[in-house]
Amino acid sequence: MVEGAQLKQAEAGKRYEVFHTDCPARDMVDHVTSRWGIWVLISLRSNDLRFYELRDSIQGISEKMLAQTLRALLEDGLIRREVAPTTPPQVTYGLTEFGQDIGEPLTDLFDRITKRLPADQRPPRGG
Repeated sequence: MVEGAQLKQAEAGKRYEVFHTDCPARDMVDHVTSRWGIWVLISLRSNDLRFYELRDSIQGISEKMLAQTLRALLEDGLIRREVAPTTPPQVTYGLTEFGQDIGEPLTDLFDRITKRLPADQRPPRGG
């Protein structure tokens, strides 16, 4: 079973007023650029993950914050949630096509930043 919001295409020629406080695009940008939203999208860029795999891949995130972030990104249609009919249910998260499209420039930004960090500021690999 797949859960997730489907975003409707904007009418041809219609643009969002992103600087207006009521613009729905602002909420989505807030979710994507939140402290944890970026890391969830980057973590899911190459494969689907279960909740605990996702939590373990993002050091420092609490289960509560991960659940809230996943809920917001799910409602925005950026990620999908698949529930396998097993006992207990196996829940897997992955990027939607829209989430992949949004995640690509974030991954590029992350890669550009890490390439320019001086070697003495980079964290040790592996740990």
